[in-house]
Amino acid sequence: MKTLIKNIGCIATVRGNAAKSGKAQGDVTFTENAWILCEDGKITDIGTGDAPCGAVNTVDAEGNLLTAGLVDSHTHLVFGGWRENELAMKLHGVEYLDILRQGGGILSTVKFTRAASEDELTEKTRDILSEMLALGTTTCEAKSGYGLSVEAELKQLRVVKKLNETQSVELVSTFMAAHAVPPEYKGNKSGYVDEIVNNMLPEIKDLAEFCDVFCETAVFDAQDSKRILEAAQRMGLGAKIHADEIDPIGGSELAGEIGAISAEHLIACRESGIRSMAKGGTVAVCLPCTSFYLGKGFAPARDMIEAGVPVAIASDFNPGSTPNLSLQLAMNMGCYKYRMTPEEVLTAVTLNAAAAIGRADKIGTVEVGKQADFVIWDAPNLNRVFYRYGHNQVKTVIKHGEVIKK
Repeated sequence: MKTLIKNIGCIATVRGNAAKSGKAQGDVTFTENAWILCEDGKITDIGTGDAPCGAVNTVDAEGNLLTAGLVDSHTHLVFGGWRENELAMKLHGVEYLDILRQGGGILSTVKFTRAASEDELTEKTRDILSEMLALGTTTCEAKSGYGLSVEAELKQLRVVKKLNETQSVELVSTFMAAHAVPPEYKGNKSGYVDEIVNNMLPEIKDLAEFCDVFCETAVFDAQDSKRILEAAQRMGLGAKIHADEIDPIGGSELAGEIGAISAEHLIACRESGIRSMAKGGTVAVCLPCTSFYLGKGFAPARDMIEAGVPVAIASDFNPGSTPNLSLQLAMNMGCYKYRMTPEEVLTAVTLNAAAAIGRADKIGTVEVGKQADFVIWDAPNLNRVFYRYGHNQVKTVIKHGEVIKK
């Protein structure tokens, strides 16, 4: 089926099939008075001026801005319950690690997720994805990590697989049982690491593309993380790591050392970690909404860009440290708090985000041969998208060449 998108005021896109860093992160091409022809879900032609005839479906962009569909490269998508009760604790100055020690935090969500049925988790997550789609997210990474047992982790990953087949947002699965030490392994972290490496990874490897570890004080140290991630790599999974969110304990350095596809959070990242990521070709996935929600500092994104580290920006949607699913808000904060330009942020939520989940050759740019995933914005130019905030600026969402949300 052919689809023509006409009357595009401006196409804004980075180009290429690999993550961009340094000055190239802001190298965005603007094509005015444009049209795009799609067939069988892919872009077949792009031009300016009068649009060609003969397409079965026609979408009128009405002179608005068009970009590639947004890619959310870090979410904890599937979980039971919510944790609104922790807000008051945070406002009274209780630190997140103290909330964990009191049985809240991740372990609270583990309890709700284990208790929920697969159908309940599926329907809840379907509603969340519908809202994400309306906000412009066309591809989304989804981590497990709220099960912390073989069966509960498999349950989360099965939900992701089912939803990837039955709704419009494209999903990429990450296994993250190394998110916390479950109650049954309290005081025996090494035993739980053994469980992940010896029993969990062989069971889940066909349901996930990546493995992630929460490398942080009071959770998993750099040595634990290396053992788990290298075991995952040997099984064919890509490596990701939650690094330097609270304390710099070697996570970002490890990411570069083992060639992790991404290191994520990085609020407390040191210069040595930045150098290691640059050398290892690791994408830095920065999460400004988490910094905002927790009242913490912001990752040194400008230093990373200038050092040659590709920077992506993601929502980090989860029930505890940032229950926000709007990638648009994270984009705004990328400008306001990281001091990134609109062009750099656009790259961070399209091509670099796609690279962080192994999809840079398929999505993330508006180029012939790429997947026909687009956002038509209720804005005439890219600057308007970042200038305004606090409401949904998406006009139309197109996935595989078909209008999904309008």
